Amino acid sequence: MIVARFRDFSFQYEGTSFWALKDISLDIREGEMILITGPSGCGKSTFCRALNGLIPHFYEGVYKGSVKILGKEVKDTPTYELARYVGMVFQNPENQLFASTVEREIIFGLENLNLPQNEIKERLNEALRLLGIEDLRKRAPFELSGGQQQKVAIASIIAMRPRILVMDEPTANLDPVSALEVFDLLIELRKKLNITILVVEHRLEVIAPLVDRIIVMNKGRIIADGEPRDALSRTDVFTIGVGIPKVIVLYRKLKRQGIKLDKIPLTPDELAVEVAKRCRKTQST
Repeated sequence: MIVARFRDFSFQYEGTSFWALKDISLDIREGEMILITGPSGCGKSTFCRALNGLIPHFYEGVYKGSVKILGKEVKDTPTYELARYVGMVFQNPENQLFASTVEREIIFGLENLNLPQNEIKERLNEALRLLGIEDLRKRAPFELSGGQQQKVAIASIIAMRPRILVMDEPTANLDPVSALEVFDLLIELRKKLNITILVVEHRLEVIAPLVDRIIVMNKGRIIADGEPRDALSRTDVFTIGVGIPKVIVLYRKLKRQGIKLDKIPLTPDELAVEVAKRCRKTQST
């Protein structure tokens, strides 16, 4: 099932002379986990804003083409309605959290939906359980670590039961261990909820092996869209300054030296396996 569809979509912010996004056409399917990457200013944030309706409802400019969420045209649908389907978590969770307790933070959006109290309680407990933060429910968000705050921000969105979860550089302010915890958590959420997850991220070393698909952007356009091994091994992706995983860089160097591996590796373990296979083939000949 297609949950989001872009067709010939372009957007130029008011007061600028260039297109932030240009001629974007793609489909996003239910249950996909997608990495969106590219150099600063390539259009990643604009892409996310178009998904949740901030564009064009809160950002003025020239809007061309079509963006549909579950068949609803974004430009014709109020943001409060789109919020039922698309949830967004920003890179600085402390800017997104404002309530006195974690519990109050999670139920804020639910109360705005005018849900019955028994359903609010059910969704609250479900979100706390899914994120593994039941012990934090009475804590103040500002007392928590960056990783805990990020989990609370995700819980507040998950409680709304969106079909699409957009994460805008969710690990930018986290240490490597906390970043890996967040990525592992996203994998579990997708399995349990069959939710579509889009992650804007620069830490490709960790997340590239976890996603189904990578969209690489540059100067407002999509220059690569596909399976991670294929998208990250393209020459034009290498030239734009994206943080290509070191194992792929090494793979390309080996290839230039005439050492061909059977598969493009995404992790050090995969690289070790491929090199060992190559060595065995060489020894047998």
